[in-house]
Amino acid sequence: VFAPLGFGNWESAVTSITGLVAKENVVATVGILTSLGEAGETDPALWQGFATMLGGGTAAIAAFAAFNLLCAPCFAAMGTIRRQMMSAKWTWATIGYLCGFAWCVGLMIYQFGCAFTGNLNVIGLICAILALAGIIYMLVRPYKEATTLKA
Repeated sequence: VFAPLGFGNWESAVTSITGLVAKENVVATVGILTSLGEAGETDPALWQGFATMLGGGTAAIAAFAAFNLLCAPCFAAMGTIRRQMMSAKWTWATIGYLCGFAWCVGLMIYQFGCAFTGNLNVIGLICAILALAGIIYMLVRPYKEATTLKA
């Protein structure tokens, strides 16, 4: 699932899943997986381990960060979404939308970044362009109900 985003190894997948519990768990999980659990967040060794875990590429690191920042919030926020929406169906639709949007943004960042650095994957780039076109279309499409309302 994460390979088109540049971080398809098990360590980054586990890190993204623990980020659903709480976003600060992403840094803690990276510290544990890279055996730098005692290093602080400002320690350069932690960030070097993080880059090594993701393959060292800037595009993969940026895609990983964007995905984890934009995907579904922590479990406590998901509970609040459920309580406010008063519907399990809309809660799951919201969480699915957030994760899908985060995946598309991560895909675009990684594929466009690879295109600029010369590591071109044609199929991935086409998918990223289609995702960007879909997002732009959803932003500029006319709002149907706005034209049917009577004053």
